[in-house]
Amino acid sequence: MTDYRIEKDSLGELQVPIDAYYGVQTQRAVNNFPISGLKPYPAFVWSMAAIKRAAAVVNHDLGLLDKKLADAIVEAATEVMDGKWTAQFVVDPFQAGAGTSHNMNVNEVIASRANEILGYKLDAKDKPVRSNDHVNMAQSTNDTIPTAIRVGALWRLNELIDVLQALKNALYSKASEFDDVVKSGRTHLQDAVPVRLGQEFGGYAKAVERNIEKIQQAAEGLKRLGIGGTATGTGLNAHPEYHARMVKVLGEYLGMTLCESDDLFESMNSMQDAVFFSGALRALAQDLIRIANDFRLLSSGPSTGLDEIRLPAVQPGSSIMPGKVNPVLAEMLDMAMFFVLGQDTTITFAAQAGQLELNVMMPIIAYCLFQEMHVTIGAVKAFTDKCVTGLTANRPKAEGWLAKNAIIATALNPIIGYQKGAEVVKKAMAENRSIREIVVELGYLTDEQAVVALEPRAMTEGGITDTPAAG
Repeated sequence: MTDYRIEKDSLGELQVPIDAYYGVQTQRAVNNFPISGLKPYPAFVWSMAAIKRAAAVVNHDLGLLDKKLADAIVEAATEVMDGKWTAQFVVDPFQAGAGTSHNMNVNEVIASRANEILGYKLDAKDKPVRSNDHVNMAQSTNDTIPTAIRVGALWRLNELIDVLQALKNALYSKASEFDDVVKSGRTHLQDAVPVRLGQEFGGYAKAVERNIEKIQQAAEGLKRLGIGGTATGTGLNAHPEYHARMVKVLGEYLGMTLCESDDLFESMNSMQDAVFFSGALRALAQDLIRIANDFRLLSSGPSTGLDEIRLPAVQPGSSIMPGKVNPVLAEMLDMAMFFVLGQDTTITFAAQAGQLELNVMMPIIAYCLFQEMHVTIGAVKAFTDKCVTGLTANRPKAEGWLAKNAIIATALNPIIGYQKGAEVVKKAMAENRSIREIVVELGYLTDEQAVVALEPRAMTEGGITDTPAAG
């Protein structure tokens, strides 16, 4: 027995694995593009199968597809969406332009499974369901792939928002918990006026909240589908009602709020909505990098660093230094977000590389966009669950650093003026003495006035000190 079957297309005959649900066009892509060993993201397979399922429903309702064939295609596509045939999707993300290979991989798998449902073996001749004529009816790679990019991103949108909401809530919880920890602020990595640790964490939480808003805003553009434009945007070979019906059927079946495109040409040849959404993920990534780096600074030490917060110890930090514990979750988040920034750069270059009626770089746009979401979801969840929720404040160290901070003299500006304040700071630092001691010694304030004017918590509330100067 052979371990392959012979299939034929317009270029001739080719051997296909005997048990493969994909066919000759997929096999050509496998042979032509042994590039990375990577496979399409599940979101890409799922969204393409959803389109094929909806198309079978719509084409049958329009009287263009036999009910028996349509029902088999619907059943097969639903199985693909459920993840049953994952191993059959084998085309490298670096493939023929526009995604024809991925489209045909989906068409062939669904056609083979639909025929099997109808009682035909994989190597049977004259099978009733054909990949191009029936599964791909009223479609082109050029309108299905951009639609799949949009729908695939929307598929995981709620999951992405949920993990970001959890991070936001965890940070707000820490902001409340740490609200009474007064510490030294720092600008340019140098001493600055006091802040509360809770205020710092509240700022982190608000940044994540703002990024959630931007991601949701960017996702609105993804809801506009160009399915039905077929090859160039004209809708050739598609029923005049096909576009509107596809949007309706997809939206209802997937539970998504989708809308028709007001220009099928634009929805096919422009990748701006994917770029805009990726840009929102880029904005999130740079904020998460900043937050992770702050965690690394604030937890540095413990003996020779800031040591104002303590991160959960999740694993030993060194193969040679006993007892060392590193901020591994913050480091992981940095690396993950650097990776996201790289994927966004690829999407940006690929999006501008389209010509005329088509962007031929869509396979890598799809792969990178889904990968951005996948990595962000995993990294943020791990950072929240294993780092943020368990971190603690080191109150003695935070308050100890503040006690040594001469820049609290800034609060004296409205009372004694900037120049005298600078004099006080210079003398305090040179003599390693407190601001309170020096300002009283110089006669600018009484001790009682200095206590009131230099109260650290009050400095974190803003406003102007109304204590009069001595004399």
